[in-house]
Amino acid sequence: MARQVKPPRLLTHEQIWTAMDRLAARAGLSASGLARRAGLDPTTFNKSKRITADGRERWPSTESVAKALAATESSVETFVQLIGDGAWPAASVPLMGLAQATQHGHFDEHGHPAGKGWHEVALPSADDEHAFALEISSDALAPAYRDGDVLLVSPMAAIRRGDRVAVKRHEGEIVIGELKRRTAKALELALLGPAQGEQTLATADVEWIARIVWVRQ
Repeated sequence: MARQVKPPRLLTHEQIWTAMDRLAARAGLSASGLARRAGLDPTTFNKSKRITADGRERWPSTESVAKALAATESSVETFVQLIGDGAWPAASVPLMGLAQATQHGHFDEHGHPAGKGWHEVALPSADDEHAFALEISSDALAPAYRDGDVLLVSPMAAIRRGDRVAVKRHEGEIVIGELKRRTAKALELALLGPAQGEQTLATADVEWIARIVWVRQ
């Protein structure tokens, strides 16, 4: 009796778009933010563009996927993981509320978690043994981040223009924003939340800067 061979499972429209959403979230971006960073029209990955006016499924092009991967410095293998169950390797990382983290003694001179008051939370691995999480406790950063969102922060991740970052000032404040420009003397940030605008911080006033690599919303 001939052995029956099961047909291969086909990728679905929902899987591909879910992977794009996860890719954006992994980089701390919205779908439009990912498209913008990839050099595409900001609406390219929007949910409204995923179904045509006559109800047909619209798939992202190979070119747009490639540009999104390049923009987030992600591999094809990572994208394949996100197509599946989205469970790239998990890790237990230190967690603290953003407001509490501004207090003295919670970080060492390198911007790594230190001291007491940290809890543990399971989040996707940032490939950084010093990664930590900050929980937002207000809507001051809305609509980018809202009360209850958890930001995964990686002190070791490379930072470039357009990345969302956490910046700790020597005086204690932690500023969340998008890096616009970085020189030997200053950091220029685009602020998030209702008080949108730009803020320039003198390098001498900055204790550490780290990249936001993922957000749980």
